[in-house]
Amino acid sequence: MIVERTETDKEVRIERVFNAPRELVFKAWTDPECLERWYAPRGCSIEIRRMEVREGGRLHTCIHTDGIGDCWVKGVYLEVAVPERIKYTMSLSDEYGGEPSESNTGKDPDWPSETTVTVTFEEQDAKTLVTLHQTVSESIARRTGAYPSWIQMMDRLEEQLAATH
Repeated sequence: MIVERTETDKEVRIERVFNAPRELVFKAWTDPECLERWYAPRGCSIEIRRMEVREGGRLHTCIHTDGIGDCWVKGVYLEVAVPERIKYTMSLSDEYGGEPSESNTGKDPDWPSETTVTVTFEEQDAKTLVTLHQTVSESIARRTGAYPSWIQMMDRLEEQLAATH
């Protein structure tokens, strides 16, 4: 189940119920080998250069897209509460984890320099309710493709969980 908000001035919030135990869903978000299988939109792949899932740990990834190019992102894990919640920052970077040149990012001028993503995992019988919140206007996220990318990634996660559970 996906809940989509219609108020475009609100921040991104997506909810999805997965037919898998909470510990397994949490692991899919925090284990690099699991994350590589689904954490990119369809037709794309993800490269994980760094992923230290602990408070203060660093994240550095790249989504590779044929024909469009690479999107490097870095972040910091602000909170990791196993298996209930993760919270991390995301900002564009270069392939070395430095600040990207504005001319090379292709970033929408309205996109914030940094967003925070909070993901909660709530048990519901043998299922898990995942709630994703990102601190960016939903209208900007829809316009830039970030919102539909999250939906596609959730679809891919559901497929991965079904294959392993």
